[in-house]
This record gives sequence, structure tokens and C-alpha cells, in this order.
Amino acid sequence: DILSEGKDTVDLPILEYIHTHKTGALIRTAVRVGAIVGNAGEQEMQDLTEYGEKIGLAFQITDDLLDLLGDEKRLGKQVGSDLKKGEKTYPAAYGIQESKNRARELMESALDALSRFDDRADPLREIARYMVERIN
Repeated sequence: DILSEGKDTVDLPILEYIHTHKTGALIRTAVRVGAIVGNAGEQEMQDLTEYGEKIGLAFQITDDLLDLLGDEKRLGKQVGSDLKKGEKTYPAAYGIQESKNRARELMESALDALSRFDDRADPLREIARYMVERIN
């Protein structure tokens, strides 16, 4: 993330790498810890890891969008702060609509990763939707 600050452009693989290994890693790890505590089998662990990776990246893209479009009172921070710091974000690189589309695609992929699970995974499904549809 620090290495990309101030550069005029950053390509999608680098941007996804940064987001996946930053916020995405935190969310993926939290999901995996839950899976370990819940005695998940190998395939369940793979599915939950995929869920965590996809929704972690979707969360970061949504966070980037909120930094541009959000309400400062709801966010609790100044809107546009990422841009002012020169951070590379999805909306800056790909536009608002493309970023919204990508976050939604990732959410759908995360939900697909839960397809083998019954209603016990409904809280994870709700979290995925919230992470993309949130307003703060």
C-alpha cells in the first residue's frame, strides 16, 4: 500500500494484491479461525477461505467507495481522505460504477462459496450483504 502511494497509476493485479493482503487477510483469517473452532472439514475450510477472501476484497472496495461517496457524520472520518493521502483505490482507478459492480460480483462469489452450507451459514450470508450494502 505504501509503495503505491503517490504513483499515478496502479494496475488491477497490484491493487487486488494490496487489498487482499491487507483488509482481506484480516477478514479471511477471522473466518478461518471460526472454521477451525467449528471443526470444519477440508472442503468446508476451502469454501470458507474462499468466502473470506472474496468478502474481504469486497469490503475494501466498498470502503474505498464510502471514502468518496459516504456521509462524514456516519463514517466518522473526512470523506476523500484516501484520495488526499494519494492512496490507490478502486474508484480512483476504475470509476465508481465499475467499483460497485466489482464489489457486488465478489459478494456473489462469496455467497456461492457458501452453497454447500445450510442455514447455519446464514449469518455469514448476512455479513456479506452488509459489507457491500453498508453506508458507513
